[in-house]
Amino acid sequence: MSGFFGSVGKENCVYDVFYGTDYHSHLGTKRAGMAFYNARNGFQRAIHSIENDYFRSKFAEDVKTFGANMGIGVISDTEAQPIIVNSHLGKFAISTVSKISNIDDLEERQLNKRQHFAETSQGGPNPSELVAMMICEADDLVSGIENAFSLIKGSCSMLLLTEQGIIAARDKLGRTPVAVGHKENAWAVATESCAFFNLGYETVRDLGPGEIVLLTPDGTQVLRKPDQKMQVCAFLWVYYGYPPSFYEGINVEACRYRCGAALARRDGITADFVSGIPDSGIAHAVGYSNESRIPYMRPYAKYTPTWPRSFMPQNQEMRDLVAKMKLIPNRSLVGGKSGVFLDDSIVRGTQLIGNTHDLYEAGIREIHMRIACPPLLYSCDFLNFSRSKNIAELATRKAIKELEGRSEINVERYMNPDTEEYSAMTDVIRKKLNLTTLGFQRLEDLVEAIGLPKEKLCTHCWDNSSYS
Repeated sequence: MSGFFGSVGKENCVYDVFYGTDYHSHLGTKRAGMAFYNARNGFQRAIHSIENDYFRSKFAEDVKTFGANMGIGVISDTEAQPIIVNSHLGKFAISTVSKISNIDDLEERQLNKRQHFAETSQGGPNPSELVAMMICEADDLVSGIENAFSLIKGSCSMLLLTEQGIIAARDKLGRTPVAVGHKENAWAVATESCAFFNLGYETVRDLGPGEIVLLTPDGTQVLRKPDQKMQVCAFLWVYYGYPPSFYEGINVEACRYRCGAALARRDGITADFVSGIPDSGIAHAVGYSNESRIPYMRPYAKYTPTWPRSFMPQNQEMRDLVAKMKLIPNRSLVGGKSGVFLDDSIVRGTQLIGNTHDLYEAGIREIHMRIACPPLLYSCDFLNFSRSKNIAELATRKAIKELEGRSEINVERYMNPDTEEYSAMTDVIRKKLNLTTLGFQRLEDLVEAIGLPKEKLCTHCWDNSSYS
């Protein structure tokens, strides 16, 4: 996943962009960058690796050298960006939040046009540079963005920093959020609306699917009206969204309370306490505890002074190490007791195995695991949230293969929580993870907890349902 922030105003915006971008650090651990424009110095840019240090630490010296009234910043787990482009449409800097599923085909398309790539990303084309190429095929920036939207399979939201202002565009089905904020003499745009509050901005609205707007010091102008069809990623509320943020007017933390409550209403477990697997499982657990009246406890302490960041390390071995070292079980709270634990999802299950082992080592008697979303049966084709790009690595797929004895099967029978196949799959996963009981959220309960119509949500990773 990635996230961006932009600001334009009548005064220096450098520190707004600096801190606003930093508020997206939970969305990436690989690359970050900022770009600014002023009439005297033109475009200025800084890009750093953030794999081994905080965004603020890496850019603290850079911001002292910048001075501008408009700029953009991005946190990314893919490419180095923003990219600065000089074209027949003028100079602009571009940052994207994207997953371009047909990137190989688009790369070949551009090479066949005798174009070349100056940037690379993990051995392939830089997605932001690729998007810029498609934009520059048109006669104006808006038509160029529409051209990119028409060619891209997957999703792509973007910010373009131009000499006139910031152009913000939300991907054509609205899978990723883009919010607009305002304070006196300044406008901002962000992936996460929680970035606005401490900087003095009020959230004005979300961009609609495919909408394009221009932000200037004097206000906002709609350059392309939004489309009606939307499929915003439901996993925003389950996992990778930050608790104070709102998407489509719906708060992340409040939604997670409702998810936990929905799980409790379908449960009949007797236990000594309820707990959440930090961090995203905590709000789900609070909702479960409030609904079930089982007391909430914290049998895990999360050690963050030296193990602060683990959203998506690129190496599986490092992911497992970070997950193990950060969470310290408290023997005095779990010894001889039965606990209900809430987590956002089970992808491979490797991290949960370590958590379970540590709890048993600390003396727990029973572990009842409840998952805030349905079983993940498909890898994500539209965003980069999933830590598993190989569908065969999913815990569900491994369980189904064990039950069926082959990989090529009809998984639809395993989607319905009322079928024997679903129960058998869940039990295989439960045994692999050494859990007393295991329960997943029902999709209809998750949709109700979010509060949007099912057709406005992307639920592809659970039921293979999506628009193209």
